[in-house]
Amino acid sequence: MSKTNTPFIGVFDSGLGGLTVLKAVHAALPGVALRYVADSGYAPYGGRGADYIIDRSLAVAGHLLSLGAQMLVVACNTATVHAVEALRARWPQMPIVAIEPGIKPAVAATTNGRVGVLATVATLASGRYQALLQSHAGEVLVFSQPCPGLVDQIETGQLERPELLALIERYCAPLREARVDTVLLGCTHYPFVQPAIQAALGPQVRLLNIEVAVAKQVKRLWDGAGLPSGSAEPDIALSTTGELAPLQRLGRLALGGDFPAQRASI
Repeated sequence: MSKTNTPFIGVFDSGLGGLTVLKAVHAALPGVALRYVADSGYAPYGGRGADYIIDRSLAVAGHLLSLGAQMLVVACNTATVHAVEALRARWPQMPIVAIEPGIKPAVAATTNGRVGVLATVATLASGRYQALLQSHAGEVLVFSQPCPGLVDQIETGQLERPELLALIERYCAPLREARVDTVLLGCTHYPFVQPAIQAALGPQVRLLNIEVAVAKQVKRLWDGAGLPSGSAEPDIALSTTGELAPLQRLGRLALGGDFPAQRASI
């Protein structure tokens, strides 16, 4: 992607999961240009330390800003809980919309007082996640299930692999045993395998994700800033620090079409 004079929203994730957020933002602002970076060459963030996550988030955000982004969307729970404060400190005038586990809506949704959270190890270990639990869980029992390796499997773009389905079963089994009635998908990658997660948990369990809420916040800030709504034709460009084929495959699945995709050196 090259620098452009067209106002655009920069969206990034540790990998391909943020495409689910990109889809929701495009639905909310269909005429606004979008530029997406998947940091797949340095993923997953979920098993990394905070310093690593902050460094990569600053690098990718700086890349998007150098191209002319008018707003940033951190489409990654792990990057949000570890790096969003550093991003806002570096660029205090830049509107930055972040995503984080929706503990509050999950607690509001449960009817039996038992909620499950599927997320990366780094997200669940973060102080921000613990603060959300302290603020919103109340009397509700929250069962936090780390999912090491799941992002790696989804990143291949091959969503029917037996190895992937086996991991989903492994991580959903404790939540079934805990008799949760609501499960929060605490990573933007997980909606790509939401049908498999639903099948593993059973039809009685309600699944929640927060991509639409993030998109509404993006639209509110974009419209409030008086930025142009763009053209009728979708202007979406994808890039990755990893391999192109998985980005193209999941980009097609998320967005319903083929959009320009290229490698990025960041």
